[in-house]
Amino acid sequence: MKVKSELVCFLIHILVQFSMYMFAAWVHGDPRKVIYPTDSYGQFCGQKDTLNENKTILFYFNILKCASPVVLINLQCPTTQLCVSKCPDRFATYIDVQASYRYKPDQWNYFRQFCKPGFNNPRKSVAQVLRDEDCPSMIIPSRPFLKRCFPDFSTKNGVLTVANQTTFKDGRGKTRNVTDLREAANGINNVLDARSVGMKIFEDYAISWYWILIGLFIAMIVSLLFLVLLRFTAGVLFWIFIFGVIGIIGYGIWHCYWEYDHLKGIPGSDLTVYDIGFQTDFRVYLQLRQTWLAFMIMLCVIEVIIILMLIFLRNRIRIAIALLKEGSRAIGYIMSTLFYPIVTFILIAICISYWAVTAVFLATSGEPVYKVMANQTLCKYANLTCDPETFNRTNVTKLCPGAQCTFAFYGGESLYHKYIFIFQLANAFVFLWLVNFAIALGQCTLAGAFASYYWASRKPADIPLWPLFSSFGRAIRYHTGSLAFGALILAIVQLIRVILEYLDHKLKGTQNSFTRFLLCCLKCCFWCLEKFLKFINRNAYIMIAIYGKNFCTSAKEAFFLLMRNVVRVAVLDKVTDFLLFLGKILVAGGVGVLAFFFFTQRIPVFAQEAPTLNYYWVPLLTVIIGSYLVAHGFFSVYAMCVDTLFLCFCEDLERNDGSTAKPYFMSASLHRILGKKELSPKKAVG
Repeated sequence: MKVKSELVCFLIHILVQFSMYMFAAWVHGDPRKVIYPTDSYGQFCGQKDTLNENKTILFYFNILKCASPVVLINLQCPTTQLCVSKCPDRFATYIDVQASYRYKPDQWNYFRQFCKPGFNNPRKSVAQVLRDEDCPSMIIPSRPFLKRCFPDFSTKNGVLTVANQTTFKDGRGKTRNVTDLREAANGINNVLDARSVGMKIFEDYAISWYWILIGLFIAMIVSLLFLVLLRFTAGVLFWIFIFGVIGIIGYGIWHCYWEYDHLKGIPGSDLTVYDIGFQTDFRVYLQLRQTWLAFMIMLCVIEVIIILMLIFLRNRIRIAIALLKEGSRAIGYIMSTLFYPIVTFILIAICISYWAVTAVFLATSGEPVYKVMANQTLCKYANLTCDPETFNRTNVTKLCPGAQCTFAFYGGESLYHKYIFIFQLANAFVFLWLVNFAIALGQCTLAGAFASYYWASRKPADIPLWPLFSSFGRAIRYHTGSLAFGALILAIVQLIRVILEYLDHKLKGTQNSFTRFLLCCLKCCFWCLEKFLKFINRNAYIMIAIYGKNFCTSAKEAFFLLMRNVVRVAVLDKVTDFLLFLGKILVAGGVGVLAFFFFTQRIPVFAQEAPTLNYYWVPLLTVIIGSYLVAHGFFSVYAMCVDTLFLCFCEDLERNDGSTAKPYFMSASLHRILGKKELSPKKAVG
């Protein structure tokens, strides 16, 4: 009854949370606020069924005002912002267009599309037009970026220009330099550079995606091949893992030294990273000797650490390999377990999608809020809320010349809007809970399948027909409440860590030494607590799969069982994890070396097939990281198998004594390597 009550509470909570957040978010939220820019009146550019439907780009009346400190404070440019269908492609001022209206009406027709909608009075005085901001004082050649019009900068002979001009008229009787525009758009400069890099990276992905998929497919085949061969040659393959990793790192050391020596005497190669600063073209760093020296030192340190660990743990590694051999047999009989990570991936993807959609709707909840934007820092009305429809009839414009009532952000004063942050926090908590539950379900399912292998008297005759499917059914039907409770405890600790990181970020500029020390201690303590809970939960799920008891009882029994075998835990569990980690590194490193030679066109047979790239490290890093994740997916099943068999082995030693009445269930090879007496015959299975 207790398990059923836990399940009912879990389902009710998830349904309530889902209904509350999604209803509140979908009623008040609007994701278009993230996608579309907003003009000074809080209207979306490009919104369907509105006057701005065909006006998808935001235009700034006077972008020079964007250099004001007000931009940094309010994250809004203190000038009228208007939705337009396209950015201006020429220099023009309202004064010149008005003067030539009679004999050049086409210029006015072009200019007025950047004025407020409905304004068509070129005879209105310039002073009144600029005062009421009916039209911009000037337009400059611009291009759309992030659906906003920004000056179309270019460099000619090392000189900054806009449409091949270095100066322009500001429409107020002054001639300005285009460097003023650069200062106003200085915050956009880095974004434009990033856009250039981003476009090159996108091009590299567009050209090399086919080969990236081939690399990941090779990683999958190699990982699967390793796990299949482990059933027959576990010892040999894991020594190949070990020496393969040593060999790959050794090659990396040699290659770094070769590059370091090859750059000797080349002009500019002796510069430091500090001398050249940050560069968007990362190939610049590979032309420095200091870069390759740093790589070589790091690889040497890693190589020495691995070799020392192998020397001091050589006997322990033999025992771990014996357990891995047993695990390889279990996986060999239950091959379907290798593909279960796909189920966990799908469940986690659903959780991420739910959290992301809800978070976007919550973040975009609220009505448009308008604030007074004033250039004068002494204006007492600055940053106060205002109403754009009645703003021109107030005294603010008289007391603060140039002040405007512009859109600031989306928010509100209702009870719902005051607690949006709490809703976001609760949404994050539900996300963590669901993700941990999906992981717990996978661990319990795999543990049940591998436990059915270990406790089978005759292998494989006594193994259930569909062990993985049967274990999944038991976990869903009987253990959902226990898994949800374990996931809840872990989610609470993770949420506290998220809050601590948020506080650390918010108080970074104001905290004193004691506050920094306290936050650091709390973050460290909760990090350790999370790691400990993950370890306890993992073993508790194994005990749940074996005995079917509730979470607390299973966690207690697993903890004391491990404490009674703490030496074996330290030796076998960690050494096994280390060997599996070397396997992941070997797969990722081997595929990475192959990808490096391919994308740098150093394989003569495939030199013509290799694509020409802007940055060869883009597909290379993608292949390496992706290969590691693919290998991790396969080897995580193997790690769960070893942990389950180890816990079953410890339980087997305590429950049985090897006699005819109580025979061991472990295999003869595992029993022999662990130093036990010869196995007694198992009881006859009736």
